[in-house]
Amino acid sequence: MTPQELRAFCLSFNAATEDFPFRPEISVFKVRGKLFALSHLDERPLKVNLKCDPDDAIRLRREHEGLIVPGWHMNKRHWNTVTADGELPDQLVRELIEDSYDLVVAGLPRADRLRLDRP
Repeated sequence: MTPQELRAFCLSFNAATEDFPFRPEISVFKVRGKLFALSHLDERPLKVNLKCDPDDAIRLRREHEGLIVPGWHMNKRHWNTVTADGELPDQLVRELIEDSYDLVVAGLPRADRLRLDRP
């Protein structure tokens, strides 16, 4: 996955925005003001921090050792850092991004979820 593909995919979700609250080179993707993905798009290898169900996070780290690791500078229980430079299948990376978005949306108030078509 290229940085441009990662950015485009993250922004393809309903109400997704890109922000730069930490540093201008770190893209933070949010839905209704809540973070679902974070990446330094110019860094190589390309990595992205994604929210994950704690049980799935452990399983994914075991299955993809070295490519999916506990979230860097994040809550290690709920966040993974995913290397998205092509060693993992792009489809898996897209699924993990969508799962992260869905987890964040699930925590939003019901009215916001309904506006996003994700009850």
